Amino acid sequence: MLDINFIRENKDLVKKGVGDKGFDASLIDRVLQLDEKRRSLILEVETLRAKRNKIAEKKEVSEEGKKIKDELKDKEPEYEKVEAEYKELLFKIPNLPNKKAPIGKSDKENVEVRKVGTPTKFDFKPLDHLELGKRLGILDFETGAKVTGSQFYFLYGDGAMLELALTHFSLDKLSKLGFLPVITPDLAKSRYYLGTGYAPKGNEAQTYTIEGEDLGLIATAEVTLAGSHADEVIPEEKLPLKYIGYSHCFRKEAGAYGKYSKGLYRVHQFTKAEMFIYCKPEESEKFHELILKMEEEICQELGLPYRVVEMCTGDLGAMAARKFDVEVWMPGRNDYGEVTSTSNCTDYQARNLNIKFRRKTGETEYVHMLNGTAIVMSRFPLAILENFQNKDGSIKIPEVLQKWMGKEKIEVRV
Repeated sequence: MLDINFIRENKDLVKKGVGDKGFDASLIDRVLQLDEKRRSLILEVETLRAKRNKIAEKKEVSEEGKKIKDELKDKEPEYEKVEAEYKELLFKIPNLPNKKAPIGKSDKENVEVRKVGTPTKFDFKPLDHLELGKRLGILDFETGAKVTGSQFYFLYGDGAMLELALTHFSLDKLSKLGFLPVITPDLAKSRYYLGTGYAPKGNEAQTYTIEGEDLGLIATAEVTLAGSHADEVIPEEKLPLKYIGYSHCFRKEAGAYGKYSKGLYRVHQFTKAEMFIYCKPEESEKFHELILKMEEEICQELGLPYRVVEMCTGDLGAMAARKFDVEVWMPGRNDYGEVTSTSNCTDYQARNLNIKFRRKTGETEYVHMLNGTAIVMSRFPLAILENFQNKDGSIKIPEVLQKWMGKEKIEVRV
């Protein structure tokens, strides 16, 4: 959430930023009205409580004491109601976009930053990953639908080994660069998936919740890695904290259909290795660049043609101040498709989860928190199958994965 003091002092700036993101800027006026009302009620309630305590010290029953008691019966519930409404609205105000983020209303106005590599061309008619996976006997959506439902799948043989090879590759690469590998729980309390921006209800619903318990299946290890330091004050000398978190991820993907969403591109369950950094505010832009660099290096080392796209303000979402996507060439759609993204959430999530750091001077501030996908084990296999297919239907395994696969090709299972 945003600092209410900052909102009070920079009302017009906040309204512009909220509006640029495509959110309702009138939220700011409503929050400030409630803030004024709650501060007035706090003063009234505290004054009445102080008077009540003074009278109680005398240990005498008086008309004034009864009157104060009656007034508190009215004022305390009124304050609680206003406070609850105020917090709910404050939570709905998005993080402000970074000044460098391009202004725009939708993904159509996102900005291509660069292209690396040339889209793959074939001297034969290429197949999409669904047909390839089926012919090779490594990818099975039919059994997934039978056992669980649509958009679930089974991996067999080299399909399973490819996912594990990608996992080894990403964890090995990033651990050597100072990222601590972490395997996180696949469930989190609502405080953490809400605090990191994954809403369980409404049109943007992502979270599968557990009936009767304050738990939801996580959509990304970002949720658990952010929650791991909630309510802590981290000494400055321990920053930055750099994690590479591995987890299963679960997303409802409500309403996410269409030709670009078929097969592995948009599924309800997948595994992912997620980079996550806690750092000082003055270093967050530098670490955002580092995460993007790691994402690009992974694509380069796998030999995948890609482009980097910066999100415009209208496509940033609530949490991010600045965000980049890396999109890989996918021959099955004859276009680029997102495989990773990285967001600088500044201190927005830290305020939600009360995560601070203590400077050597003794002062405390909210940390800045950044996240970025290293490898998602659904879209990267999709891109590998489609880009490295041979005329005979076999798949050349990227060189950096061969030591974990123990072979150079994926061929039809005998």
